[in-house]
Amino acid sequence: MQITAHNIHLTIDGRDILNKVSVDVPSGTSVAITGPSGSGKTTLLNCLGLLLPVTQGQILIDGVDVTKLSVARKRQFWRDNVAFIFQDYGLVPDESVGFNICMESAPILRRRKGWGTRVDEALVKVGLVGRSADQVAKLSGGERQRVSIARAIFKQARIIFADEPTASLDAVNRQNVHDLLLGEQERGATVMISTHDDHLAAACDEVARL
Repeated sequence: MQITAHNIHLTIDGRDILNKVSVDVPSGTSVAITGPSGSGKTTLLNCLGLLLPVTQGQILIDGVDVTKLSVARKRQFWRDNVAFIFQDYGLVPDESVGFNICMESAPILRRRKGWGTRVDEALVKVGLVGRSADQVAKLSGGERQRVSIARAIFKQARIIFADEPTASLDAVNRQNVHDLLLGEQERGATVMISTHDDHLAAACDEVARL
C-alpha cells in the first residue's frame, strides 16, 4: 500500500511536534525515518498509522484520504491492514506467545495443540518453533521483539510500522530483527521504520531524516 503525507502538522498543548512534514512511500518499499531524539520520528509513525490525528495536512493510503475517516473506519483499517512493532514490544506479558500473535485465546479443546497452523508458521519464520505456550514475561528482549514481528507475519499486514525495533538489542538480535523486517518487505509489505540504527537504515530503500 502506498503512503503519502502532504504537509502534515501536529500541535500538542500549544507545541509544534510536526511541522509541514511530507513523505511519499511507494507500495512494497522500505523507508527508514532517522533524526535525533525528540525530532518526532515516533510521532510521525503514530500519525501515519492513524494512532494520532494530525492538526493539519493530509494522509493518503492508496490515494484515499484517511484523515477524514471515522474512528470506527480508522480502527477497521488498522485491524485489516496494519501491524505496529513497538520499541517496548507492545505485548501482553502475562499471556502466552500464541495469544500475543493472534490475540485470541486457544479454545479449551485445542489448548494442547496451540493456536493453529498460521501461528506455528509465523513462529518458524522468527525462529521460535514450539514456543507458542511460553509466557511472554519469561522471554528475553530479542525474543519478545521477534514475537512482535511474528504477529505482523501472522496478520499478513500490508503496512508495517516499526518504532526503534532494534533499540536495546544485542548485535545478533539486531540482525535477526533487521532480516525479518526486510523479509516482510520482500513479501510485499510497505515497511516504515524509525531508527537510530545506521545499519538498518542503510538497508532500507529510502532514508527520511527529520
